[in-house]
Amino acid sequence: MKNSVRIGCASAFWGDTSSAAAQLVNGAELDYLVFDYLAEVTLSIMAGARMKKPDAGYATDFVEVLEPLLPRLAARGIKVISNAGGVNPQACAAALQAACQRAGVNLKVAVLLGDDLRPQLPALKERGLQDMFSGEPLPALCLSANAYLGAPGIVAALQQGADIVITGRIVDSALVSAPLIHEFGWAWDDYDYLAQAALAGHLVECGAQCTGGNFTDWRQVPDYEHIGFPIAEIDETGRILISKPDASGGLISPLSVGEQLLYEIGDPGNYLLPDVICDFSQVRLSQHAANVVAITGATGRAPSNQYKVSATWPDGFKCTASCLMAGVDAVAKAERVSQAIVTRTRGMFAQRGWEDYRRVDVELLGSEATYGPHARRADSREVVIKIGVSHTDKQALVLFSREIAQAATGMAPGLTGIVGGRPTVYPMIRLFSFLIDKADCRLSVQLDEQTCPVTLPELIAAPNTPESGPIAPEPPTTGTSGCIQVPLLHLAVARSGDKGNHSNIGVMARRADYLPWIAAALSEQRVAEWMAHVLDPQRGRVTRWYLPGSHSLNFLLENSLGGGGVASLRIDPQGKAFAQQLLEIPISIPPTLLD
Repeated sequence: MKNSVRIGCASAFWGDTSSAAAQLVNGAELDYLVFDYLAEVTLSIMAGARMKKPDAGYATDFVEVLEPLLPRLAARGIKVISNAGGVNPQACAAALQAACQRAGVNLKVAVLLGDDLRPQLPALKERGLQDMFSGEPLPALCLSANAYLGAPGIVAALQQGADIVITGRIVDSALVSAPLIHEFGWAWDDYDYLAQAALAGHLVECGAQCTGGNFTDWRQVPDYEHIGFPIAEIDETGRILISKPDASGGLISPLSVGEQLLYEIGDPGNYLLPDVICDFSQVRLSQHAANVVAITGATGRAPSNQYKVSATWPDGFKCTASCLMAGVDAVAKAERVSQAIVTRTRGMFAQRGWEDYRRVDVELLGSEATYGPHARRADSREVVIKIGVSHTDKQALVLFSREIAQAATGMAPGLTGIVGGRPTVYPMIRLFSFLIDKADCRLSVQLDEQTCPVTLPELIAAPNTPESGPIAPEPPTTGTSGCIQVPLLHLAVARSGDKGNHSNIGVMARRADYLPWIAAALSEQRVAEWMAHVLDPQRGRVTRWYLPGSHSLNFLLENSLGGGGVASLRIDPQGKAFAQQLLEIPISIPPTLLD
């Protein structure tokens, strides 16, 4: 049994840099190398690819990046775990085995199966499944349907001697928690250990986002060009050290790692995973050494007996057109031209007896369109007109895509440069999320041409009612006279991301004594008012949680992304820029507290 395990993460998504794996393998000491590739939309893309080509449907980047490193991985005994298998993990494993033969190395490649539920959808539909957020019934046609598996299947593969484990859909953190459970022999009811392991996975699963990428204080981050990818070192007590290769760029500090702690977690006291329900509210971060942060304090309790399943389904079509408008009064001209294009095509639809657009979303990029009422640039002399439309009929959007060009000669002066030429019509892909019993998934590991079933731990299911979390500090009652107003940016860092159609904004105070003043200003109502331009008028709402360990607040903006993912027509369909908007909100604070 090892005293500590070092795990490097070389990918945060399908399309991440191809240089990270070599950086980690050649520049650091590792026990494991993990790659995270999947998202809900990614699975639907992979499913479409497999429909066209039976041996497609996985992240081909994984094999290409790994092949030149295989001899060094074999020589140093570094094991690899990845969800690169997508919807076709067996094809991914076959491609990797061929790469091993070309490299002259003998590595055991295991495949975890059981997350793909498409064959079971007809039977599941008879149960009257409903979307866990909207209550809608299961669609008739699904492109993909995958359960978020936990760590047991990966642990089983490692116990069988696998050097490389390829999975389909799993929770991202299981890439890290599984090898820790395997190496330290933690029991499945050692929930505090499992919570710390899950936290380690959560911190590194987004790659460079915890090493200075996407960091509020971006000016402090050196050498973006060679930014380091994260290494999580975890000891047998569960303590986490986050670092990066010594010669790499980037920055690791309690604030940069703290932003990732808050990223896309929803309720920090009830972060639901298949193997453990985590409470991150008391997590503490401290600078252990230069570019090394120590993290402790996650606790856990028993998980439920269900998996979350994400299905994707086609729901009509969408098209996005972009073109440049330049010159005096560019914003006013762009407004008139975009409205004319939409009105003109609507009239053509009516002449043909077609339905109206399902949705139209016009954004003038350069006029601070994403800021809603907080925009300050109505006088810009160049803007990009972005028109996003959706419709049930593909032919209606083909007509729309043809009619854009006429505006260049028949409307306001200064319109030029249709970005990318005539816009393409794409299927509108939506997400359908539901819960199933874990017993409905039949997990197995394929290794050395043998298939072994995976038995899940027998645990008492946790109650569905979440425990109440810490209450935010009381508003200051003294020292309130003579306060000045400063932007939240001066007092905190923040990061935002998405979960389906919901956005998450995490706010971490730069100093603990700032938090009461921040909390007093950032009530749920105030944040809802500030971000009202993105919230659905009927279904949008804001919920706030408090994390005393990291002196942070976390906000969930429900129904704020216009459908989220590829279903949204917005320029920011995942709310990645929401935190930047919130950082401008004014906060009252005594000047004596400011640095």
